[in-house]
Amino acid sequence: MRLSDFDFDLPQERIAQRPLAQRDASRMLILDRAKESWEDSSFATFPDRLRGDELIVVNDVRVIPARLFGRRLGVRAEKPGRKLRESGEFLSSEIEVLLTRQISANEWEALVRPGKKMRVGECVEFGEGELSAEVIGRGEFGLRSIRLAAKGDLNQSIERLGHIPLPPYIAREDEPADRERYQTIFADRPGAVAAPTAGLHFSPAILEELKVRKIEMTAITLDVGLGTFQPIHEEEIEQHQIHFERYEISEKAATSINSARHDTRPILAVGTTVVRALEDAARKAASKQGGSDSGNVPIIEPGTAEADIFIKPGHQFRVVDQLLTNFHLPRSTLIMLVAAFAGYDLTMRAYQEAVAERYRLYSYGDAMVIL
Repeated sequence: MRLSDFDFDLPQERIAQRPLAQRDASRMLILDRAKESWEDSSFATFPDRLRGDELIVVNDVRVIPARLFGRRLGVRAEKPGRKLRESGEFLSSEIEVLLTRQISANEWEALVRPGKKMRVGECVEFGEGELSAEVIGRGEFGLRSIRLAAKGDLNQSIERLGHIPLPPYIAREDEPADRERYQTIFADRPGAVAAPTAGLHFSPAILEELKVRKIEMTAITLDVGLGTFQPIHEEEIEQHQIHFERYEISEKAATSINSARHDTRPILAVGTTVVRALEDAARKAASKQGGSDSGNVPIIEPGTAEADIFIKPGHQFRVVDQLLTNFHLPRSTLIMLVAAFAGYDLTMRAYQEAVAERYRLYSYGDAMVIL
């Protein structure tokens, strides 16, 4: 398929710039794949739409304040405090560093802006010198590998000095309220640079209602990274190389997922990140087991891996039966995943309906549940 197949007209005013006052107050478009129809509703009715025997799988990752602002200090070999001019610009000029993927305890992939002149060996200082970064490598599409160092605890320094990395289509700076509101109520394990936004709609009241109805829930962890916003550069989408994202599935979660699949109970994924992790894990398990994921063979194995799966139309879903998701960018891998799950024609018509009916789109926007 072609990249242009996944385009749609979107007025700027339909992009949600702030969250609603209440998490569960968003609208929800209900897609019925069997009937190829949709219905306008609200997320408050989400528990009423369930059969009652579903397994709901959420992503419990926590967004870190991955956006750091610092000053260039030059290359490590230069004497401290020495200012050099480079094309009329002081090396001590302000630099923005966006952490995108953790490689080891103190090494990250990052986007640096302005980054063209940031050479390997150059250093950036944040705050009053309590945190610093050295460029140790260069990658594709402007990525840098950096090594972080802190005078105290590294993670605490990032928490104090960093800003919440709101998506680029939110045309404002982050605010103190975003530190809580751009997290799901499941958020527990730090590591993401973007929120698993379908989970933002859940409130304590919704969770209590699901509990009263004895609907089972479990959590996995996927560190949402640069792949969420990575543009596709090839017109033929099959040529796109998607970024890897780390995920972890616990013994408890794997047992719940395998039991639900064995009992033919619906598995409802909260967000595309959950879909990606579960489908990648099922593919890896099937490959390890000789291509079979039927009978008594577990379809999901616990453990840690990196999702390298690109889910697009034509994908055969092994695990996920239902999907709760937000509305995604045109020409993105996420709208392609939704089209793979709901069907291309139904997905694109539903997006047109959402725009026409003035739904709020993207991270802080409304929801869509596909049944």
